[in-house]
Amino acid sequence: MKLHRKLTILADAAKYDASCASSGAKGRATQGGRGLGNTSNGICHSYTPDGRCVSLLKILLTNYCVFDCLYCVNRTSSDVPRARFTPAEVVHLTVEMYRRNYIEGLFLSSGVLKSPDHTMAEMVEVARTLRQERGFGGYIHLKTVAGASDEAIAEAGRWADRISCNVELPTRRDLAKLAPEKRATEIDRAMQVTKARIDEDRDRRSKRFAPAGQSTQMIVGATPTPDRDVLETADALYTRHRLRRVYYSAYSPTPHADGALPVARPSLIREHRLYQADWLLRFYGFAVDELVDASRPNLPDDMDPKLAWALRHRALFPIDPMRADREQLLRVPGLGTRGVDAILAARKHRRLTLDDLRRLRISTRKVRPFLDLPGSDAARWLDRMDLRARVKPPEQLELFGARASARDGQL
Repeated sequence: MKLHRKLTILADAAKYDASCASSGAKGRATQGGRGLGNTSNGICHSYTPDGRCVSLLKILLTNYCVFDCLYCVNRTSSDVPRARFTPAEVVHLTVEMYRRNYIEGLFLSSGVLKSPDHTMAEMVEVARTLRQERGFGGYIHLKTVAGASDEAIAEAGRWADRISCNVELPTRRDLAKLAPEKRATEIDRAMQVTKARIDEDRDRRSKRFAPAGQSTQMIVGATPTPDRDVLETADALYTRHRLRRVYYSAYSPTPHADGALPVARPSLIREHRLYQADWLLRFYGFAVDELVDASRPNLPDDMDPKLAWALRHRALFPIDPMRADREQLLRVPGLGTRGVDAILAARKHRRLTLDDLRRLRISTRKVRPFLDLPGSDAARWLDRMDLRARVKPPEQLELFGARASARDGQL
């Protein structure tokens, strides 16, 4: 099969993987500045903290797979065209595309061929060749395969900036139903081994093992599992394995899918709300049960989860921005981390007003009902029976805001 045909098949097969961001990575030394990927040669890497995908060569090593996961287009029973790169072909593509400034790095995943260790050995061979023999200093993200040996994971982290192992589905129950050949214990163990290596490296202050950390991806909407279970799993992964990111990928129906799966893709707004809730858990001090609980197991579709929480807790507002601590201000709808930091700095010098907030580029439309400011008449707003309807963003504005919120996590 010609290389171009392989690229067509294996790039298309990789599009279902969402965890390809390069956030947190730093540039590597490149053989005294003569190697590939040296940022001084005019090619710039964009390390955004929001999960946005920069220009990477995103491919599978192969879409052959010994597993038959019902949700996966590359499952062994699927009739999709199959292809397989050799490690040398991936190295060639990466180097040539980088030289042409088409890409800034490589995201390499794979179906499981023969065994987890065999698959990992081929992916590691790609990364090792790029680093050692081709002097490649660009970004490399390798997928690790659950069930691979500790040595295979150690080699992956040695050459890659980031490694990740997909948790696949929100619960063990879901995994047993849709991917019975995969073991949650093996996925958990792969993450644990990676965390131990990263911790060991940090203690030595060397930062050579997967310096951009580890991440994972979770498919949502393939089962009726509610957002509450999704977020509890994500929160546990952040706590137990200190993941840099959990990526939520709305289930995409595949050709000739099993009857146990939904026929339609779930709403993308659900994926977006999960990302918003994820930011609240990681950076705004919220707990899972404050956003969703047994009586409200799913996040609201019509507003962001922080605004929904604030409307359920009107008694906590309005907040005096001159006296409130950072944690209190982070819970005000419309105040992101940058806005809170700006308020904390500005209030040292004067009593803040709505005009001051406008000058700090804070949306007064959003914060007005929740902050006690001269002229804000917040108490009157909070007593209104129709407050929910008045503060809910218009659908069109929500669509524009969604893009910015996904990029910078400001809620």
